[in-house]
Amino acid sequence: MGQVNIVGIKLGLLEGFSQMRSSRWFYRLVVALTGLFAATPFLAADEHLEKVPAAPSLQRPLNVVFIISDDQHWRDYGFMGHAHLRTPHLDRLARESLVFRRGYVPTSLCCPSLASLITGRYPHQHRITGNDPPAGLPAKAGREQMNKHLEEWPTLPKLVRDQGYKSLQTGKWWQGNFSRGGFTDGMTKGVRHGDDGLEIGRKTMQPIQDFVTACQAEHKPFFVWYAPMLPHDPHDPPKDLVDHYAALTPSIHLARYWGNIERFDRTVGELIHFLDRQKLSEETLVVYVTDNGWIQNPDRPEYAPRSKRTPYEGGIRTPIMLRQVGKIEPAVSESLASSIDIMPTVLAACGIQPPASLPGVNLLDTQAVTARRQIFGECFTHTLIDLDDPVVNLLSRWTVRDNWKLIVPHKDGPVELFDLGKDPEETQNLSASHSDEVQLLRESLKAAWPLSPAR
Repeated sequence: MGQVNIVGIKLGLLEGFSQMRSSRWFYRLVVALTGLFAATPFLAADEHLEKVPAAPSLQRPLNVVFIISDDQHWRDYGFMGHAHLRTPHLDRLARESLVFRRGYVPTSLCCPSLASLITGRYPHQHRITGNDPPAGLPAKAGREQMNKHLEEWPTLPKLVRDQGYKSLQTGKWWQGNFSRGGFTDGMTKGVRHGDDGLEIGRKTMQPIQDFVTACQAEHKPFFVWYAPMLPHDPHDPPKDLVDHYAALTPSIHLARYWGNIERFDRTVGELIHFLDRQKLSEETLVVYVTDNGWIQNPDRPEYAPRSKRTPYEGGIRTPIMLRQVGKIEPAVSESLASSIDIMPTVLAACGIQPPASLPGVNLLDTQAVTARRQIFGECFTHTLIDLDDPVVNLLSRWTVRDNWKLIVPHKDGPVELFDLGKDPEETQNLSASHSDEVQLLRESLKAAWPLSPAR
């Protein structure tokens, strides 16, 4: 039997298999097997074999996809127990994810909430605290100042771009042209809400599919921001969905809102199935969150009290989901989570050093999540009074520690304390009977943000 050329075997295997689109376990198997061949005495004991450098790692960079719901109540999902809603694709995503049922956003208004998501900072830190600049200021100049505030921070698209990623913005985007956030590609040119970007989900999913396909052809890792204006109004779902839900409620406004949720769910299914077809589900981290809550007014086409723009659960609570098939073990966590945590979580998963002083934790670090028992948030005016000082725009602050939730208005109104474990609907204010708990939580709010200007 002739001499076995183990170097040729190793290099041939690695060269052939490195071009294949297959799962990570397959690549690890290849490396393990070739290492085993080299360690076998009768094959490796040939001092005349040419010594070659170690083969490069076959681990592919992790892709990232954000799915950001717009104006949706935290219970309005099948997997969260809704009695009527059909959300099979979101339910499937939940079954395949680490789900934080007690997730929150730090503020209950879309523009500052999205700014917090992409910077990993609280609104009082990045200073984009409302949707619109002051009324007495030219809109263009005011929006430009808000855009500059965003550019002061290392956004997630900028950080992954520095590591060779391409990134795509679609859907809701308030901060000017998509490039202002660090995206390499995008749909929004710069008009309030998102101009052309708002076609995603409502009219087409093709831009995402084209972008991902191009990244695959270029062997580039990617980050996708999918933030459709859904189920956000206008609540104009297809007629079949309106008819279905109209049979379940006497409110046409509720039927249309529910129909828009199922419409959104269908787009999530299209996106997840596309990743599956492209064999990307094992090398893509899918992150789900909503930008703020919504309670549909059954009598009018608008939101009800204690939802959007408020510090109540209906405005700030959201499920947060993390999915990477074969890597993240599906589970349901009752630990507190915040959208502030998403940036450090993604950076850690991608092996990228996070910026200093990020306030969030890595949600894939069980020990850190368990140790962190308290989260914080803040609500501001819809239209800013001051572009630079968040304290001037502040309406209220809130915090949740274990099951206790404290809401402190900045000026007028009562301090409210709720036991969310017993009273998730926040119907009974316990501040008078639990003054010690109120004092403790008020002190923690002061420590988290002493109400001094951000700069």
